[in-house]
Amino acid sequence: MTIDLDNNDKEILRELQNDASISNRDLSKKIGLSPSACLARTKNLIETGVIKKFATIVDEKKLGMEVIAFVLINLTPLNRETIHSFLKDINRFPQVQECYTLTGSHDYLLKIVAKDMESYRDFIIDSLMQNSVISSVETSMVMGTEKRTVYVPIDGD
Repeated sequence: MTIDLDNNDKEILRELQNDASISNRDLSKKIGLSPSACLARTKNLIETGVIKKFATIVDEKKLGMEVIAFVLINLTPLNRETIHSFLKDINRFPQVQECYTLTGSHDYLLKIVAKDMESYRDFIIDSLMQNSVISSVETSMVMGTEKRTVYVPIDGD
């Protein structure tokens, strides 16, 4: 369901995506609305689900996570029961940062972080592959991050 946004809502989203820690007062000045109107609009964007949550983006390398891997997964058999089992496991592993359902020759794509190659290998063997519905795992290791953003383009960007 797409929600129609006016220019003020779009500008609020742009500003919050650039700096989610901005105060409502500073945000209202940038947008050109009163603080109460700006706060009401921001709350509406949250309540309608346009803004899912506010988060802090952490540099994984500064916390010692030297390995980033994208992992293609296939399940066998592919049905509701195996999907539920897989997703239940994936959601309990903090190493799995993202999980996407795919079309094509693979069922899922995971983004996984680990301290080093040994930790990554141990996670794959001792945790991920313990789920018997996983029939194949194919890993692509990240050599460098050239662009990383969570910014979603707003009309006109």
